[in-house]
Amino acid sequence: MTSFKQALITGATQGIGQAIAVRLARDGFSIVLNYRANETKAEETLKTISKLSSDSILVKADVTTEDGVNHVISQATTRGPINLLVNNIGDFLFKPALDTTIEEWNHILASNLTSAFLCCKAIIPHMREHQGGQIINIGMMNSEVLRAVPNTVPYTIAKTGLLILTKSLAKTEAPWKIRVNAVNPGFIAFGQHPARGSGNTVPLGRMGKPEEVASVVSFLASAEADYITGAIINVHGGAYL
Repeated sequence: MTSFKQALITGATQGIGQAIAVRLARDGFSIVLNYRANETKAEETLKTISKLSSDSILVKADVTTEDGVNHVISQATTRGPINLLVNNIGDFLFKPALDTTIEEWNHILASNLTSAFLCCKAIIPHMREHQGGQIINIGMMNSEVLRAVPNTVPYTIAKTGLLILTKSLAKTEAPWKIRVNAVNPGFIAFGQHPARGSGNTVPLGRMGKPEEVASVVSFLASAEADYITGAIINVHGGAYL
């Protein structure tokens, strides 16, 4: 029996995605680093990851499209089973709803929700064939609670939809030993969100670190979390409690 473990992470070459890649490489996973555009950043990330997991690879692809997703999956599965999918990609838009164009609306939903749906749709048959696997979706803090979030309408709608996808797949895929969970970051340093997560907004009094999100992903991906599926874990320092 091989000890080879492979994790596919979308948007893996910066911010939270990069921190997740580093942590999972330390945990013994071979990493498939998906990225879309920044070649320099991608190569730098691979160099860092390769010190921890020498058989990790870069795959450039736009996972908001079926062709892009199929390319990533084919590159990964030629190396062995994909044990873990982390749907991390998700652009952010801070703009009043009435000023948001249909192009921006479509892009934010595609980036945050359609990409995850396409990746799950492509990888679940593979995981079923290999008797199990794990999917972890990166959401948005408190998106399990319906509340007004001005100036982020398409983003908030997409992240709320991502939780419905998480719970639905957790229920339908459990018989195939596929666990599906979500991690919801709050105000994270070096992220795309406006830097207003301080003071009274966050009871713990500081911004979060990408590594703190990665540690929760690491736990969910471990054997210690084998009885956890359909869970939503907020990593937000108590913001908006």
